[in-house]
Amino acid sequence: MPGGAAPQFANQESVLYGGVLFLLPALIQQGLFKAAEVYTGIKEGYYRVESIVLTLAIMALCRIKNPEQTKQCKPGELGKVIGLDRIPEVRCLRKKVKELSDQNKSVQISKELFRHWMPEDLDSIYLYVDGHVRIYHGSQANLPSKYVSRQKLCLSGTTEFWINDANGSPLMVVTGELTEKLQQVIQDQIIPQVAATGVLPAVPAGHPIYTVIFDREAYSIPLFKSLLEKQIAIITYRKNVKDLWEESLFNTIEIQEFGSKKTMRICEMEKQFDGLNMREIRVLTATGHQTAIITTNKVITTREVALKMFGRWSQENYFKYMIANYDFDKMISYGVETIDENKEVVNPPHRVIKYRIKKAKEKMKRLEAQFYPLLEQAIDTPVQQMPALTNKQKTVKENIDAYAEQIRNLQTQAKDIPARIKLKDMPQAGRYNKLKTESKMLMNIIKMICYRAETAVANLAAPYLAKDADEKRKFIQQIIDSPVDMNPDQQQKTLTLTLYSLSANRYNTALMELIQLMNQTETIFPGTDLRLIFKMHSS
Repeated sequence: MPGGAAPQFANQESVLYGGVLFLLPALIQQGLFKAAEVYTGIKEGYYRVESIVLTLAIMALCRIKNPEQTKQCKPGELGKVIGLDRIPEVRCLRKKVKELSDQNKSVQISKELFRHWMPEDLDSIYLYVDGHVRIYHGSQANLPSKYVSRQKLCLSGTTEFWINDANGSPLMVVTGELTEKLQQVIQDQIIPQVAATGVLPAVPAGHPIYTVIFDREAYSIPLFKSLLEKQIAIITYRKNVKDLWEESLFNTIEIQEFGSKKTMRICEMEKQFDGLNMREIRVLTATGHQTAIITTNKVITTREVALKMFGRWSQENYFKYMIANYDFDKMISYGVETIDENKEVVNPPHRVIKYRIKKAKEKMKRLEAQFYPLLEQAIDTPVQQMPALTNKQKTVKENIDAYAEQIRNLQTQAKDIPARIKLKDMPQAGRYNKLKTESKMLMNIIKMICYRAETAVANLAAPYLAKDADEKRKFIQQIIDSPVDMNPDQQQKTLTLTLYSLSANRYNTALMELIQLMNQTETIFPGTDLRLIFKMHSS
């Protein structure tokens, strides 16, 4: 037996947060307790690894966003949920998380979970890849500035590159250290890590092993060629589209979207880009706009290419949901780490000079746009008004010449400043470092499992809800927030969890159907021999 206290249950009525245990079968199925198999060597104490990871999962599902917020909860009530007298207090919980993080096994457990989440009989894999910027508001770390699209600002932060499956559920996350671009991360980190999982299907000749879907940020013909050599296909939007196809070429097809039938006008042609033959698919909108999609996947249908590309919004919806509900940008431990000093980054002074050149050119172009109409205006201007017009032309021309001189001087300065620099050559005060990554990766993994478990249960309940798309997650949150009665039976080796009635009869009806499915799993509470039996008071 591992060290630490084993879960023990007694007869309890109206246990707060107890409804979260209705998601325990899904948490186990999604691999929550694989962490206990991977993380070892935790110092002996009252709490086992299983109790720690279960506590973290319950906190996430109950929307307790950091250890400090447990002070506002009743630790004894949460303790009853995990079978102990209380959950760890803040200092203890942070200490245990640090012990787990110090083992540096997040990559290992990510691979284990990737293998666990991939269906064995899958004949094709589609992976959505996108970056998400975690904004940093502290003062300890010196991080590069990144453009945050959701705030339309450049802010200090780190980028997490997420890999989601065809349904938008998370599979893996890779943390960027400095200013890595999406195409670089795909080639240097994501592809090798996916290959290291060993779950890639055997496919017929000419079929891709899997297909990566991303937006225009990673558009690169050399990248597409490199991936194709590895038998990896891509789907993305085409950049710099200037031509229009004849509308008569587009065919109308019927698609299923959000439970309703819609039509789409679509057309496909073979195109060559820098010697690479690709399929280009265009979708014609009601306004006449043509959305251009390109792919190196030769076997997928035209309809599927468009639907897979537009399905990329499922990943954006995942980010939005996680920010709103799981606060997944939060750090659980503070501090910074050093980065390999031989890594090259964009030289900050050079970036400043280039930015000043860009702004000066923009201002000069605006003045030129004013100047040339003034020259044409002189043709029809009466003689008595010419002096005022000439003075205006002179002023604008002098300003244009001043900006031209400023641009030349800045360009001369830029030549003397290297565009890229190694970290070791940066001034110590401004040298980049990075936030601690292991504890954040551990919490990412926990929250990924919780999201997948929540999604799995919500999808089971959806057929029994009238407004399945809108209500299923609210329904799950009602279950989590509801108290339960706990009744262990040591002779029968069961633990009966009886949930209190929900807010509406339709929810209770859906809950009864869900309970029947959950009881079929015959889930054993981890660390005990008690089989969970789910009930509802109204039954």
